[in-house]
Amino acid sequence: MNDRGRSMSRLRPQFFTVAALLAGALALSACTGASAPGPTVTTPSGAVAAAPSAAATPAPTSTCPDHLSPEASFAPDHPLGAPGDVSAWSSVAAIKKRGRLNVGVASDILQLGARNPFSGTIQGFDIDIARAIAKQIFNDPNRITFKVITAGSRIPSLQSGDVDIVARAFTMNCDRWAQIDFSSVYLLAGQRVLVSKTVSNGKLVPSYHSIQELAQARKRVCATTGSTSIDRLKRDFPGVIRVSVPVTTDCLAKFQEGQVDAISGDDAILAGLAAQDPYAVVVGPVFGPEPYGLGIAKAHPDLVRFVNAVLQQLRTDGQWEKSYDKWLTGALGSASPPTPLYGRVP
Repeated sequence: MNDRGRSMSRLRPQFFTVAALLAGALALSACTGASAPGPTVTTPSGAVAAAPSAAATPAPTSTCPDHLSPEASFAPDHPLGAPGDVSAWSSVAAIKKRGRLNVGVASDILQLGARNPFSGTIQGFDIDIARAIAKQIFNDPNRITFKVITAGSRIPSLQSGDVDIVARAFTMNCDRWAQIDFSSVYLLAGQRVLVSKTVSNGKLVPSYHSIQELAQARKRVCATTGSTSIDRLKRDFPGVIRVSVPVTTDCLAKFQEGQVDAISGDDAILAGLAAQDPYAVVVGPVFGPEPYGLGIAKAHPDLVRFVNAVLQQLRTDGQWEKSYDKWLTGALGSASPPTPLYGRVP
């Protein structure tokens, strides 16, 4: 296949992806009202309209105490009762009284949080975790409003009160702990790179094999605005030409159009992108740990403790493995639930 043929072939997966997202956006816009019996969804514009912009997020004023890991959270303080029994946690009781759990999610990260173009629902590993929390609060996993947000609006959406929880591939680090709180780690990802395949001796092989090769060649690498991925590229790999975009699928579009040479991000996210493009492959070793936690506003530490109790239940009753096997094992291999780390106090 010549270069033109490969370019045309690469455009076909992009067309499907963008078309599906456009259809999803139209469907999202049509979703209304908390009175709907199932989960509702609002679009990015609706989700962050009342929130300050990412640029307005206050700068961190402190870092993690020396004796604490960024992965340390608040220990559960009460055992879980039957689903619907949340009287021990005042913030959770207020959510139950309101009638719905508001969760900030992605709609474009395949396998974690993405809109199914056929069913119209948002689904993935992050979504399963959010539904499990709603189930424990209401005894109904559908009493939930999904608010589609960008990576850069995760913290502002929590600080404004627009969402109760963010379940959107959210890496825990000290700077973010200065602004919000996190649950215990529910998924341990790692930063890698996605590159295109090229023909060599009649076979399709990766065009590059590591972030180090890309940096040495001063290639263009895309990552999302406000992510730890773009921060790590700037800090550790100054040789790359960084390209920052609001959402992950913008990176994929630029990659397929030849505007960037690679995409960097969490391997759980890159696996979803590779599934949409047969001419893409995830390469290289992990060069940065990405422990995912559920983001929660600092005003509600008891919600953190409640969520940690729910996560512990998912680790022990097999629900975590069931969800992981459904969404991630095929791309990343088998895994066990991350061991929770506690010791932090509000």
